[in-house]
Amino acid sequence: MDKSRIHGLSGTSLKLLALIIMTIDHIGMILFPSVRILRIIGRAAFPIFAYMIAEGCRYTRNKGKYTARLALFGLVCQAAYYLVADSIYMCIFVTFTMSAVVIFALDRCRSDKYSTPLFAAAVAASAIVTLLLPQLITGFGVDYGFAGVMLPVLIYIGRNRLEQLALCALGIAAVSLELGGIQWWSFTALLPLACYNGSRGKYPMKNLFYLYYPIHLSVLYSISLLL
Repeated sequence: MDKSRIHGLSGTSLKLLALIIMTIDHIGMILFPSVRILRIIGRAAFPIFAYMIAEGCRYTRNKGKYTARLALFGLVCQAAYYLVADSIYMCIFVTFTMSAVVIFALDRCRSDKYSTPLFAAAVAASAIVTLLLPQLITGFGVDYGFAGVMLPVLIYIGRNRLEQLALCALGIAAVSLELGGIQWWSFTALLPLACYNGSRGKYPMKNLFYLYYPIHLSVLYSISLLL
């Protein structure tokens, strides 16, 4: 056994931590919008999930299936948002779907220089969806914007853990510059990420986030209606 992997946080531990932080954030957003500290605590969730998306793209055995799963849950969540809240704001699954598309286009570009236009097209399409369409369509937006789409991409291109953390910090700065305000507290995510030991964990629970995300939001919105 690699002793370096005994200590620190596994991928499963980081995902569970991010789930807890995300829940705190959404409790603040939906139930207690005036309690600012809940939203500040919640800023660490997105960078941790972005890091895990980059890891998922790095180690997945089926790129198409991985991307399709993200896209499917994105469609399900968007359908629910539209029916319940009449919202066309794109959720985090849409953000990460675009991240995966850009990452896998980059992989193709690395292995085949003639695929460079494919990578450029993926980045351009992400920019159009996140930067241009919100200016043209009222109520449309993508969670964390273009910088959010590119954060997992930056992490992915890091060749070792130190480079990945440095690029993650760069991406967090870009997201914070784009969104402003308390988003700068996202840098707190670097502490648990620095403790990542590179292992998946004993119980990967890879589908937990996909199921938990819409379920916990539904519960919180139901509670808000009762209140």
